[in-house]
This record gives sequence, C-alpha cells and structure tokens, in this order.
Amino acid sequence: MRAFRTRRRGHGSGSLRRREYDEDDVRVRPGKGSRPRTRIRPAHEDAEQGFVVAVDRGRYTTLVEAKRKQQRRLVVAMKARELGRKGIVVGDRVALVGDVSGRPDTLARVVRVEPRTSMLRRSADDTEDTDGIERPVVANADQLVIVTALADPPPRPRMIDRILVAAFDAGIEPLLCLTKSDLAPPDDLVAQYAPLGVPHVVVHRGGSLDELREHLKGRLSVLVGHSGVGKSTLVNVLVPDANRAVSQVNAVTGRGRHTSTSAVALELPEGGWIIDTPGVRSFGLAHVSVETVLAAFPDLVEGTLTCPKGCSHLTEGCALDSWVAAGHADLARLRSLRRLLASREGSLDDAPDQPAGPVPER
Repeated sequence: MRAFRTRRRGHGSGSLRRREYDEDDVRVRPGKGSRPRTRIRPAHEDAEQGFVVAVDRGRYTTLVEAKRKQQRRLVVAMKARELGRKGIVVGDRVALVGDVSGRPDTLARVVRVEPRTSMLRRSADDTEDTDGIERPVVANADQLVIVTALADPPPRPRMIDRILVAAFDAGIEPLLCLTKSDLAPPDDLVAQYAPLGVPHVVVHRGGSLDELREHLKGRLSVLVGHSGVGKSTLVNVLVPDANRAVSQVNAVTGRGRHTSTSAVALELPEGGWIIDTPGVRSFGLAHVSVETVLAAFPDLVEGTLTCPKGCSHLTEGCALDSWVAAGHADLARLRSLRRLLASREGSLDDAPDQPAGPVPER
C-alpha cells in the first residue's frame, strides 16, 4: 500500500508537518442537530403596554392606556409562541404587538409578561390532589380582601385561615370584609383574628360602603370568598356597571352557587382596581411551607431556634411552648400560628365549621 507524506514547504523532505486545528476545521453534518440552540429574538421595544383584565380560553382582554382616559381601549390578544408555557393571569402587565387597535374581530399578540410584584396561588383541592402544583389566581395584587358572611352561610374560619396563609405566602396585605352583619354580630369572629392584627370592615345589605372604599382606593385588590357570601353584590355596588350575577344560598346545603365563573378586573370610580374571583369551596396550600407561615410571626421566629429538627410546631417538644411560657410572646399569637399551620393539612374547607377555639394547653 502506497504511503503519503505531507511535506512542510521550504524544508527538506521527510519532516512531517504538524497541523494546528481551530474551530474552522470542525465539520458539522447538516440535519436535525445543526441548528443553533438559541436565536436572537426581537426586543419589541415598540410594543404597547397592557393590563390583563380578563382571561377566557386562551384569549386575553387587556386594557391599553393612553394619554387621555377616553382614548384607552380594550385589546384582545393571544399568547405568542415564544412565551412557551409561561402562564398569563388577570392582573398581569404585558407587552403587545400586532393589531392593537381594539377594533372588533382583531387579535394582538402578547410577547412579554412584565416582572410581577406578587402572585396569589393556590394548590389543587388537598382532599383530592396532593401534587403540590401551584395554580396562579391573580398577579400584582397588593391587597387580598377575604369576604365572609356572618350568617347565611355561617362563617368558616378554616377557609379564612387558609386564605390568610396564601396572603402571607404571596406577600399581599389581607383585609377581612364581614358581610350580613344585620343577621349576626361580628364580635366573636373579630376577636378571633385580633391577635393576627388583620384589619377588618363590617358591612350589611343596604349599608354604607365608605369604610371599605377607603381601603380599596388607589390599590389593586383581589376579592376571595365562598359562594353566597355577598361578594358579587358588593362588586355591583362598588362598580355600578359591573353587572356581576348574584344568587341566593341553597336552603338545604347552606351553600351558594358559583355565579362568577372567571376572574375579572374592574376599575373603581374613585380610583384603584378590584379583581372579582369565582366563589371557592377549597383553597389548597400544598405549595406553602411551614417556614413561610412562620415568617408572618416575627415575634415567634426566635423561639423556634431550639426546636427539634423538622419540628412542625404542632406536636410535643416544640420549643415555642417554653418561649411563650417565659413571657417572650403572647399565647394568643402562638395559638393563631398553630391554627394557621393546622389549616395547611388536607381538610375539607367546605365542611361546616365550628369557631376555631384555642390550641389545647400542653
């Protein structure tokens, strides 16, 4: 077999050339793997800014601002493919391209979701699904209004506790709105949540909503509560042209029907926004950790430093008992913490509740 040699120019024969390789010598076969993994995507600097006010089967109704309020317009958009699986919810601030005129039968594209200041989440019903997958509810809210009736249907403290935990997890300020005070006094329920320092307003049908309006003015508030507690009735008074459907409580089950079927953001006449959500019968918390709940009780955090590893703060041996006994924190605060921690466990939120009593002494 004939052998070939590569000779170096200007040198004698027999000396082999030492070849230096670089990236230009690499040969890539054309085909599936030859495309670059990333590509430069358009920055969309000229995109219009929009505020998502409603979501319906992959279509996002967004409010596009203008210099004059009269020139604002609602634009229906779909999610651009480049966003992948990134979810979009009511309250999101987004960037829009395409036809943003807002004319009937036009469709824009959402190409970017701006950074969120908060995200209210819930897990699937703990009694049926323990996957811990978070379900986003609304974005960018700074106040969570927990609407609960004092009677017809009766209050469910377990549900209130769970929604409070979700508020603490999202970093959203909670507000208790107690309705139907003409049917039952609010004193016991107010006293139950006093150790948590949660503000509250008390209203009844036909009564003044001035105090509630003061809490809502200039803020983005999300309203959450059981069906039948009067949430849609409140919304119709706060926003006269909202036309949210209302219903009566079932006389047999004591439950209301889901009259609001999707979340929607509504602008308040005096400034600010409220997001009305469908009535809920459960609020899963599988995604919320013990540490997240504990962070809402800074006066108790130091007392947990000597707890056993993995302490749930609900069982024997928890160092918080001695911490409170030594006078470092109030017993009512410890009981409230343990009630919220217990609410994380899988339990039916829609079951009739008894007023949550104090945690038994150990």
